[in-house]
Amino acid sequence: MSTTVAQLIAKVRTVYSLPQTFHRLQEVVQNPDSSMSDIGEVLMADQALSARILQLANSSFYGFPSRIETISHAVTMIGAEQMVALVQGTCVASIFSRVPRELVNMELFWRHSIACGVTARLVAARRREPNTERFFLLGLLHDIGRLVIFQHLPEQAAAAVELAGREQRLLFQTENTILGFDHATVGYDLLRTWKLPARLCEPIKMHHSYTGSSLYPIETAILHTADVIVSAMRCGSSGERYVPPLHAPHWDLAGLGAEMIPPLEKEINRQLEEVIKTILA
Repeated sequence: MSTTVAQLIAKVRTVYSLPQTFHRLQEVVQNPDSSMSDIGEVLMADQALSARILQLANSSFYGFPSRIETISHAVTMIGAEQMVALVQGTCVASIFSRVPRELVNMELFWRHSIACGVTARLVAARRREPNTERFFLLGLLHDIGRLVIFQHLPEQAAAAVELAGREQRLLFQTENTILGFDHATVGYDLLRTWKLPARLCEPIKMHHSYTGSSLYPIETAILHTADVIVSAMRCGSSGERYVPPLHAPHWDLAGLGAEMIPPLEKEINRQLEEVIKTILA
């Protein structure tokens, strides 16, 4: 009997839960009476998370001209909404474990995901999009559904990987063949259980779509383009062997030209190692 996406998410709902610090931070940020110092107090209660945030604030990811010494200073410089996105990202990597190594190398998985986040953020910044950290979060989480499949449906996942290699097809396509759904749909439903906003969930569901109409076209276009760029750079891997085709309308909407790719790759490589050390610390 085959498993549906709803059955899979119901099974893992209690396995994957974000830490209390994240939920408390959301409550504070959504409270109109909260101040920057209130946000700082929530973060400072989690020493490990505070250390990561300070490390990231002082990295080339931001490139602030002077050193950030305190969490309150980091919150002021980065902003409340942006801080929530960073906390979401730094919390996710720690809740996945026991993924079969024969299916995916977790170091390569996170390298690919973090590189997608860095790339999406850089592309969004070129477009002068607000709150570019949400684009980093999109990239970081875009393949999270694949970890759920690898961990909880390992036999079917192995069959999809084998079929992709044998027929030289993209893995999301063989996921649909074997399972009847793909990792993008699983990731979408998992993020919804975490009550993350639709602006984050929906582009992740659509990042392999070449025909569907996205409710958030800019976010979807930037995420899709970042995924293709990073795959072409061979920067890590989430299990995919081949580079997904670039959808021309997404490329146009992302606002990139061919001449922008070499300096973009240089900047990705410049930021990547520092961000990896921070997120996976």
